[in-house]
Amino acid sequence: MSFQDTIIAPATAPGIGAIAVIRLSGTEAINITKQVFRGKDLTLVNSHTLHFGTIRDDDNNILDEVLVSVFKAPHSFTKENIIEISTHGSPYIVKKIIQLLIHKGARTAKAGEFTQRAFINGQFDLAQAEAVADLIASDSEIAHQTAMNQMRGGFSKNIKQLREQLIHFASMIELELDFGEEDVEFADREDLKQLIHKLLKVIIPLVQSFDLGNVIKEGIPTVIAGKPNVGKSTLLNALLNEEKAIVSDVPGTTRDYIEDEIVIEGIKFRFVDTAGLRDTDDKVEAIGVARSKEQLNKASLILYLFDAEELGDNNSLQKELDEIKTLKIPYLFIANKLDTIKEKEITKYTEDFVFISANIGTNLNKLKELILQKVGANNFKSGDTIITNIRHYEGLSHTQQSLEKVLKALNNNITGDFLAMDIRQALHHLGELTGTITTDDLLDNIFSKFCIGK
Repeated sequence: MSFQDTIIAPATAPGIGAIAVIRLSGTEAINITKQVFRGKDLTLVNSHTLHFGTIRDDDNNILDEVLVSVFKAPHSFTKENIIEISTHGSPYIVKKIIQLLIHKGARTAKAGEFTQRAFINGQFDLAQAEAVADLIASDSEIAHQTAMNQMRGGFSKNIKQLREQLIHFASMIELELDFGEEDVEFADREDLKQLIHKLLKVIIPLVQSFDLGNVIKEGIPTVIAGKPNVGKSTLLNALLNEEKAIVSDVPGTTRDYIEDEIVIEGIKFRFVDTAGLRDTDDKVEAIGVARSKEQLNKASLILYLFDAEELGDNNSLQKELDEIKTLKIPYLFIANKLDTIKEKEITKYTEDFVFISANIGTNLNKLKELILQKVGANNFKSGDTIITNIRHYEGLSHTQQSLEKVLKALNNNITGDFLAMDIRQALHHLGELTGTITTDDLLDNIFSKFCIGK
C-alpha cells in the first residue's frame, strides 16, 4: 500500500439517503477534484471552506450539483489535502463520481486507511486511532464517553510521559554496562523504583478496568429467569416497551431464550428472556430449559422472578433462591404480580425482594434503579479512563508483568544487564500500545476492522 497515492471512498453508509459524502485524501486530492468540478478554482480557495458547483463527466454532462469542502494540509484529519464532496444520496451518483475521480488519478481507499494515514502522519497515537472505531460503533452514552475520552488522549498522555522517563533510566543503565569494569552507577536505583511504582499506579487500575470496559462495549448480559408462567416474558416486554416475547397463561410458552437490548441511564443491557426452569418430559421444552441454564452461567446479572403469591413459608421457593445464590453471579429477586396480593403481606419481605407488577408496570422504575446499583452504575460515570480494547488490555498486562520483574530485580540487587533486559521488555510493550513500536502486520490487522471511508 502506497501512502503517496490520493485515496477516495464514500464516507457515508451505503444506501439511499438525503445526502452522501465522498472523501479524498492525498497530495493530489484538490487537483484531481478540480478536473471535474465546475465552480470556484479549488486550488485558490482557503482551507476549511465550502463551495457550491457541479460535477461533470468527460463529455461535460452534469452528474450532480454538489458542495465541496476543502481542507488543506497539514490542517486536516489526515494532515494531507482532503476534499469532501456532498452529493445527493443516490447510490448511482456516488458510484459514477467515484469512478470518474478514480479515472482522474485517485485510487480506492483500503479499510481504515484515512485513520491509518492520520496515525502515520502524527495526528494521534495508535491507541487514540483505535478509539475512532470505538466511537463510530458506540451505541450508548457510556460507550460514547469512554471512546471519546480515549480518542482525546485517555491513558496515552500519562503513558508517553512515564515511558520517556523510563527510557532515560534505561539509557543510564546501558551506559553503566559500557563502564562495567569501573563499577560506576549512573542510574539512581531509588529514583528508578519510584518511577516503576508511579507507572504501576497508572497501569494496574487500567488493567483492572477491562472487565468493566468490556461490558460497556458489548452490553451487560442480563438473564430473566424463573419458573414457567411467573411473568418473565411480560417483564421483558415491559422493559423493552414492545411486544417482543409471546405472553400466554399456558406454562412453557417460551421454548428458547429471546434476546434484545435496552439502554438504561446510558448503559446498554442485553436482556435474555429464558424458558421456564422446571423438570419436563417434553423434549423440546427440555432443550429450552437446558439452554436457559447455559445462559444463567454466562450472565453478568440475573433477574430471578417468582410469583408474589409464593411468598411465605415456602421451602420450594427458598430452595430456588438458594440455587441462584450458589451461581456467584449478581442477582435480584423479583416478586412479580404485586397486584394479586394484599399490601400487608409484603411488608416483611421488602428488604430482600423488589416487588413489581410487570403486567401494569408497578415499580418498574424502582427495578431499573436497583439494576443500575447491582452493576455499579456509579463506576461507569466516574470519568476515569476505562480500557475496552483487548489489545490494550494485553499490552498493559504484559507491561505490568515486566515492571514487576524490574521492581523485583531492584529489590534483589540484580546486575545491570538483567535489569536492562526487563526494562527493554517493558518499553517494548508500552511502545506497542501507543504505536511508537509497530509492524505492518499489526497496523493492517487494526485498521482492517475500520469501515472503508474512515
